[in-house]
Amino acid sequence: MIVVSAKDLTKAYGTDVILDKVSFHINKGDRVGIIGINGAGKTTLLRMLTGELPYEEGEAFISRDLQIGYLKQDAGFDSEKTVIEEVNAVFEHFPEMEARMAELLEENEALAKASDPDSLEASRKLLEEYDAIHERYNYMGGYSYQSEIKGVLSSMAFGEDMYDKKISTLSGGERTRLALAVLLLRKPDILFLDEPTNHLDIGTLKWLEQYLKGYQGTMVIVSHDRYFLDETVNRIFEIDNKKLNIYEGGYTFYAAERRERREAEMRRYEKQHREIQRQEEMIRRFKQRGTEKLAKRAASREKRLAAIETIERPDSDHAKMKLTFHQNFQSGKDVLQAEDLSKAFGYGMNKIQLFEGVDLDIKRGERVCIVGDNGVGKTTLLRVLMGDLSPGSGRIRIGHNVQFGYYDQGQLLLNESNDVIGELQEAYHLYSEGELRNILGRFLFRGEDVFLPVGALSGGEKARLSLLKLMMSGANTLILDEPTNHLDIESKEIFEEALLEFPGTCIIVSHDRYFLNRIPTRIMELTPEGLVNYLGKYDYYVEKKQQRIASGKQYLEEMRKAREEAETEPLSSAEQRRKKKEEEAAQRRVQRRKESLETSISDIEAEIKEIEEQLCREDVMTDPGKLAELSETLAARRSELDRNYEEWLELQG
Repeated sequence: MIVVSAKDLTKAYGTDVILDKVSFHINKGDRVGIIGINGAGKTTLLRMLTGELPYEEGEAFISRDLQIGYLKQDAGFDSEKTVIEEVNAVFEHFPEMEARMAELLEENEALAKASDPDSLEASRKLLEEYDAIHERYNYMGGYSYQSEIKGVLSSMAFGEDMYDKKISTLSGGERTRLALAVLLLRKPDILFLDEPTNHLDIGTLKWLEQYLKGYQGTMVIVSHDRYFLDETVNRIFEIDNKKLNIYEGGYTFYAAERRERREAEMRRYEKQHREIQRQEEMIRRFKQRGTEKLAKRAASREKRLAAIETIERPDSDHAKMKLTFHQNFQSGKDVLQAEDLSKAFGYGMNKIQLFEGVDLDIKRGERVCIVGDNGVGKTTLLRVLMGDLSPGSGRIRIGHNVQFGYYDQGQLLLNESNDVIGELQEAYHLYSEGELRNILGRFLFRGEDVFLPVGALSGGEKARLSLLKLMMSGANTLILDEPTNHLDIESKEIFEEALLEFPGTCIIVSHDRYFLNRIPTRIMELTPEGLVNYLGKYDYYVEKKQQRIASGKQYLEEMRKAREEAETEPLSSAEQRRKKKEEEAAQRRVQRRKESLETSISDIEAEIKEIEEQLCREDVMTDPGKLAELSETLAARRSELDRNYEEWLELQG
């Protein structure tokens, strides 16, 4: 059954055609991923399908009896409601049904006191209405919606402490996560999701993937997350050069099939090109002979040649970023060594411990990727390793001839008051303007684009400019913080190829799982207690981590069984007294720890409230450095609060 279709859809802004005669159909239950370079028209297509944007030509159809859910890329609420009020609005029919059922029961109780026939008939009708409402209430999930709300909000990183927060005080990322949570709770028949993985950590991404795998409706997803696409979609729509190409498989299938199609297209192009050259050579020779007969044959061949529909050369449809990393000189074999590093912010009761006990030893040529929970201090660790921040304790040794090049995920190192070419001139003043314009052209800044203010650039354009500055630095050790954020899929692949060919060393923080399955020679997970090494790529890391967790559970189970066996053996009076004292001492320790945690929880919650208030101040919102520092502190405190709550709940037994 076709639920969405388009025929010859065309969209243009003035003379700039975005989509040209796009046609497709989507069947019920299909899971479609839409991909393409930044600016290709992916979001435009979604907006046309949902009726938000008109189109110049063609037709679009969505089955009328289906409920649509649309998550926009800038999905932010503009509301004075609280988080829980916004979510409860999804299920507002349940409280109404509950109130009506309670009302019916009260009315029936009153009628039950009378014994006349009219009262009995009225009571029967009330109970029939009650049964009908109750059956519908149960069928629609009335007894489970509260737990469903808690489960979805928890998975989207909204603890119960955030339920009463005003939506207007949430960050952009929190608003996007809330919009996604509300949309999933509505359970529409068709989900249109525009970059749903933005602002999600790996744990939340895994949960979302599992949720969408069990989703019974139809999905259309715009995403640059290749791993996510592999996990969630079974068809790929590629928007390329204003056209739409369809691939019947996930992202990995698409990537392989696309290469085969491009190679076949290139073979057809080259074959036709050779034939055209051969025909042109024959025509030239016929004309050179000068005879009437050969002249007629030449004219006939020219006519046939003119009627041929020429094949355009593949990959000539749009410009691509040209990125290569080089090193000005080679570093020593030992690049970076650290021992017992720790880092905390604040003092006394306000102290936030991010991590401790961090040891690492990085050799020349390694590509080390660092993963870990949000708020554990991954960015802070990178800045400590480079010397931008001092560690709380421990030692760092930087090897011989090591030159760092840093990519900042927030592009805070760019001067937004500069224009694009001025940003390069400021860092590399020995280059002429002509040379810089040629280099900028490799990164798709052409013509008047080089005079655009840095502050007016999109996230993808700022990312390309930051990568260009990094390329020009000639550093032999690249420190990269979430480098694939803001890059479209094509740019990600170009960037990955450049890293694989780079002879130097890379230390990378990333949550891009497809990237983590291609690039690292090893993965290190940062935890509050230090770094855990995994000598492989992402899938290997996941497998080994699960094994470690399972081994830990098995060890605890064996210890529990050993204690139970020991308890079954008869004890002497002295042993019983000793055991009783030990148990009482253990209980006192648990009670003291519970009281300590309760005090800590109260203090952290107060501090979180204070930080949230600071984030809303105008002087903070206009200071990128202060904003980044407070945001990192807030994430760390929330992470610590979660850990304290978990430990407290465990102690409750």
